[in-house]
Amino acid sequence: MTDDSAQNPGSEAGRDFIRDIVAADLASGKTKGVVTRFPPEPNGYLHLGHAKSICLNFGIAEEFGGRCHLRFDDTNPTKEEQEYIDAIQRDVKWLGFDWGKHLHYASDYFEQLYDWAVSLIKTGKAYVDDQTQDEIRLTRGTLTEAGQNSPFRNRSVEENLDLFARMRAGEFPNGARVLRAKIDMGSGNINLRDPVLYRILHAHHPRTGEAWKIYPSYDFAHGQSDAIEHITHSICTLEFEDHRPLYDWCLENLPVPSRPHQYEFARLNVTYTLLSKRVLTELVRGNHVTGWDDPRMPTLAGLQRRGIPADALRDFVKRIGVAKANSTVDLGMFDFSVRETLNKTAPRRMAVLHPLKVVIENYPEGESEELDAINHPDDPSQGSRKIPFGRELFIEQDDFMEDPPKKFFRMAPGREVRLRYGYFITCKEAVKNARGNVVELRCTYDPATRGGNAPDGRKVKATIHWVAAAQAVPAEVRVYDNLFSDPSPDAANFVSQLNPKSLEVVNAMLEPALASENFGGAYQFERQGYFCRDKDSVPGKSVFNRTVGLRDSYAKISASG
Repeated sequence: MTDDSAQNPGSEAGRDFIRDIVAADLASGKTKGVVTRFPPEPNGYLHLGHAKSICLNFGIAEEFGGRCHLRFDDTNPTKEEQEYIDAIQRDVKWLGFDWGKHLHYASDYFEQLYDWAVSLIKTGKAYVDDQTQDEIRLTRGTLTEAGQNSPFRNRSVEENLDLFARMRAGEFPNGARVLRAKIDMGSGNINLRDPVLYRILHAHHPRTGEAWKIYPSYDFAHGQSDAIEHITHSICTLEFEDHRPLYDWCLENLPVPSRPHQYEFARLNVTYTLLSKRVLTELVRGNHVTGWDDPRMPTLAGLQRRGIPADALRDFVKRIGVAKANSTVDLGMFDFSVRETLNKTAPRRMAVLHPLKVVIENYPEGESEELDAINHPDDPSQGSRKIPFGRELFIEQDDFMEDPPKKFFRMAPGREVRLRYGYFITCKEAVKNARGNVVELRCTYDPATRGGNAPDGRKVKATIHWVAAAQAVPAEVRVYDNLFSDPSPDAANFVSQLNPKSLEVVNAMLEPALASENFGGAYQFERQGYFCRDKDSVPGKSVFNRTVGLRDSYAKISASG
């Protein structure tokens, strides 16, 4: 049998329109080899939307036997930090991708970009403008009105060359002058109305230090960086579609070594989530979260800390696909991918998040035993473990009701239930405190039901989880919910839409295996959800984060069509 994918790299290209384009370019000979790039700005941490772009650019390169570059667009030193550069590299590798020797920076090309800007001046296609930023904005026009030519638009080539050289030398303060392309102030595309190519910035750059006093705009640096690196398919989100004519104009008017083409796809929008860098930065700086890696944040660092597996994120990106039109994805679809991934691998453990004490009156005082518990019901290779059992236990408060409705089958006065891996127990009495709250259950157990089966064949309708009180390990468990309470949060008014219940911290009781294990991945706390150990854990204090609950409304919706 022939492996078609080996004979024809990218043979699954029909999955989306960009892969179709790449496959067609290869088949026609237009492209000899595929070179893509992921070009983040190092002014913040990567988020869920970036994951889509990373998977697309690196994924296409892998599928078609090409390569993908990681290139930092470090053209704004006032907002860029080494911390962000390091974090971005970590996140890309966490997702499972590697750029090899192709780590690049726009700052690698500053000298070349400057020379090309000089060439535009020499050919009369760029000029130095003395107008302020506000004046340029006011004379740029609107969607229905043409812009106005700058009074400095017809400066001589000699004067422009002199001023631009002096800008580079640092003679002028910030905002005093800019270099603009001379295109068409009457263009229907506002991006072609003499866009700014260079601005003065007296700021320390993370890589070039104080060497430069002027910096290229994104629009000027991006296309030319693509050309220098011989990028074949420059893939970006739809908001750059109107910038493509400027991207092409620069390439057409400069002696670039290659001619890349820009393609746009729909950016990722998810319910209950904002992916605006401005909003994410304000969340951190306003102390609305604990940092860029707060597990409520949609940053890749936050998702990692929450215990989201990289496999789940890649699966989610694959499920949502690549489209030309913007749309919003239900957050439940993301949770579905996470559950699907973790369900296959996460070992099972027992943890009680809201403990209610149980005393088994007919169990001998001072004695204990060990019961067998499987680590994964669908993966025998994970083996089993021993869990302690004794006279006093903890169960979930929600697993008991003093006056239960008809469909409540768990613990109630006079009712028998099964303890997971353990015995049948029957509640005899609920002990209350002075405020009338149930604080303890007095129960009996049937010694003949060890392992959860009754010799006489009697059945119970509920199985509940528990931990032995004597060996229980106290832990702080952080239960996370959506950061925003509105499914379509407003970026302009996001603070008022923050969910006050996005974090619940509980003092839980865990089975002892969770304290002794040094497992770095995820666990399923039986009947609770998926959890991971947080970096705040220290010897003697365990901290766990809830990754996602077990409830799966998305699967039900999907099944119903």
